[in-house]
Amino acid sequence: NSFFAKWVQSYRDLPLLVNNWSNVVRWELRPRIFLRTTEFLWQEGHTCHATEADASAYARRILHEVYADFMESVLAIPVLRGRKTRRERFAGAVNTLTCEAMMRDGKALQMGTSHELGQNFAKSFGVQFTSAEGRLEYVWQTSWGASTRMVGGLIMCHGDDAGLRIPPRLAPVQIVVMVVKDGPGVTEAAAQLVSDLTAAGLRCDIDARTDTPFGRRAIDRELKGVPVRVEVGPRELAEGNATLVRRIPGIRGAVALTALVSAATQALGEDQDALYAEALTRREGATADVQTIAEALQATATGWARIDWAVLGAEGEAALAEQAVSVRCLLSADGGVPKSEDEPGLVAVLGRSY
Repeated sequence: NSFFAKWVQSYRDLPLLVNNWSNVVRWELRPRIFLRTTEFLWQEGHTCHATEADASAYARRILHEVYADFMESVLAIPVLRGRKTRRERFAGAVNTLTCEAMMRDGKALQMGTSHELGQNFAKSFGVQFTSAEGRLEYVWQTSWGASTRMVGGLIMCHGDDAGLRIPPRLAPVQIVVMVVKDGPGVTEAAAQLVSDLTAAGLRCDIDARTDTPFGRRAIDRELKGVPVRVEVGPRELAEGNATLVRRIPGIRGAVALTALVSAATQALGEDQDALYAEALTRREGATADVQTIAEALQATATGWARIDWAVLGAEGEAALAEQAVSVRCLLSADGGVPKSEDEPGLVAVLGRSY
């Protein structure tokens, strides 16, 4: 903010939009790998605006069009987009918007937040501008951030007993073509498949290390969550087929070499959608509507709970906090993001968190 006070002089300087990637070091009493580490990579944005409405709209744009869109369409993790309570919002903010995801164990993970800072920090640091009317005014600010915590969320939401399951849109290698056993023309056929798949816009790799047992190589790729394996050996080549193995649904089958590109492309799209649908079904199945604090404590032992905010209130929130249960976010009656904590019909989503 001390730099903003130097950079912002006129309404012509606004909006000022700053995005920052940096390593952050902070004290963590009980570190958890990826989730709460002493050092982590952090993406953080800060903006200055001429009006409150412009700042509010930008904070919501980041929540919906950047964070939630990436989490759902790329990471395949369904998130609730809501408003934090006064108790939970960022210190110094007038409003905190959040993306909350449920992990496989039913706990909540805050995946990213977007804050409306009002003029609180602007007044503390003297960030002012001359308006079009010639008046000296304080800017309206936002800040928003996400971190490598999302890596932990990806692992805990989608991983299974066999290892990682990487969403196809995110996977650095979407398809690995594996030579099962060396033979006349097999490696050349595998290389041609990689060329065809790459030409179709897919991210591919080839594994022709026939000096390493095939089972070991296949397990390595499964552990790393490669979405699709294409297995080619002398037998498959003689039949004009390849074996298509899909990591996410755990199925395999023979596909004609001439149809492999279209089959693999279709599989990647289906499996991206399936991963999201699976996580959404799990979240909805582990979320209960409750009426009392006792019911909320029972429901949050294994998942989330929904309760009318008018019933719970700040006193109920404080009582739940003593049992390590927090209000993850407030939702409007229609499931949207509330404009105010005083909005009628609000629903509080409760859960235990990392």
